[in-house]
Amino acid sequence: MIESGWLVDRRDKLTRAKRWQQEDEDTDYKRNDLDKKVVNPSQIRNIFREYKKALKTTIFPKRVDENGDYEVPKTLVFAKTDSHADDIIKIIREEFDEGNDFCKKVTYKIEEDPKSVLNRFRNSYYPRIAVTVDMIATGTDVKPLEVLLFMRDVKSINYFEQMKGRGTRTINSDSLQLVTKTAKSKTHFVIVDAVGATKSKKTDSRPLERKPSVPMKDLLGAVTMGVADEDLFLSLANRLIRLEKQITEKEKDKLMEFSGGKNLKQITKELITAFDHDAIDSKAQIEIDKIPIEDQTPVLIENAKKQAQEQLILDASKTFNEELNNYVENVRKQHEQIMDSINIDTIIKSEWDTTSIDKATEIIKDFTEYLEANKDEIKALSIFYDQPYNRRNITFKMIQEVMEKLQLKKPLLAPDYVWDAYVTLSAVEGSHKPKDQLTILVSLIRRACGIDKELKPYDSTIEANFNKWIFKQHTGQHNRFTQEQLDWLRMIKDHVVSSYHIEIDDLDYTPFDAKGGKGRMHQLFGDQMNEIINELNEVLAA
Repeated sequence: MIESGWLVDRRDKLTRAKRWQQEDEDTDYKRNDLDKKVVNPSQIRNIFREYKKALKTTIFPKRVDENGDYEVPKTLVFAKTDSHADDIIKIIREEFDEGNDFCKKVTYKIEEDPKSVLNRFRNSYYPRIAVTVDMIATGTDVKPLEVLLFMRDVKSINYFEQMKGRGTRTINSDSLQLVTKTAKSKTHFVIVDAVGATKSKKTDSRPLERKPSVPMKDLLGAVTMGVADEDLFLSLANRLIRLEKQITEKEKDKLMEFSGGKNLKQITKELITAFDHDAIDSKAQIEIDKIPIEDQTPVLIENAKKQAQEQLILDASKTFNEELNNYVENVRKQHEQIMDSINIDTIIKSEWDTTSIDKATEIIKDFTEYLEANKDEIKALSIFYDQPYNRRNITFKMIQEVMEKLQLKKPLLAPDYVWDAYVTLSAVEGSHKPKDQLTILVSLIRRACGIDKELKPYDSTIEANFNKWIFKQHTGQHNRFTQEQLDWLRMIKDHVVSSYHIEIDDLDYTPFDAKGGKGRMHQLFGDQMNEIINELNEVLAA
């Protein structure tokens, strides 16, 4: 209890800025208010003082190195909130008299990359203690982990079991001793229960999948349209959890462009949180705390919880939009297969294919029609078809966008496949096919939009354009470029072959940086440097 007249610290929850204040009324707080409404540093400090003593006397008493120093086992602390985690970390560092590397926070809100911190916790000596809220309750193996310390209660049986499961991972002795030198082997793990989590009443969690017969497309559409149904939200969360494990890093990055920067884990968490009673209570409590205790009626508290849930539902559902839904559905189709053991296959025909020319013609026709239909929607195609003067500005990322859309919408029109169709029709100039799929794609686009009358390798086109340009520069002039200048020009040409465009800033990266970068090129070409780069972009893309 905080009595009227006491001078206490008041801290802003977000900025953590403190101010002294003399209390003008009594504040009676209960166990559940700790670390939310009220922070009692002595409570946290006592827990870790006792933990430090118990480590040396009863938990792992023989963990002393050759210098007589005690080695703290890898420990994972479960905190209530991000703010609670910050308080815990500060006190751990003070009580163990260690620096920042000794104890780290692993949550989505940290400044450091959480994956990097987690990887160090798993594979390096430091940190010895990690503090998390809920990020690594599931799906993460930290095999050297030997102690789980609960600073928060958990109401769900399944979630509690998953949290305990972090300690059950096995590890061989050699690997363990790489990060914990005084440990002989991992024979068990220890739960330190500072809040009664092992004794509190738990409830069964129903499975996430509530609507197994409803297609993913319909689930996405319903959430987007504002349908606030628990079974709907949890079923969609379940599907997205599965999808997150299947898609590639590139697909994850692309998805975030449509979701406002949220990844699938964050989207899934919001869907589940919208119907999580703990989360609803915590959010409601923030508003309830703003109201004097004498005015906190049951009706008011219930209304606060209702409003809190409505806001959580809104936060979860507003992420979804037509572009995101379409992308998720298309990516899902790429990564899922139906195993049909009911319809038994039979052979209809076994003979030589005499229609390969017809098929090749159809493939080229489909490819050309796809480009024509999307030339106003895809920036690179728009430039190739309607803005030939801008071809020098086409970048690697633009070509990659064409490839990604082609893979999603028309996977059977893969550049390699379309190129082979041209070969079947003997409509390719030259004998070699570019190794890089994006280079093949550029070659095909140039042929489809009429820049090239015959299909020819774009890397060969750049090489030929470069040689013509060099020859022209030397016509009527005696050795305009020195050997070192020619070497730089060839490096620029090679860069354009792989990236389709060069910027001044590219000179600060491989391979130019090894030759002196932007500064060295300026020394070689002087004020003509920018002019030459612009000219090469234009000439090579011709």
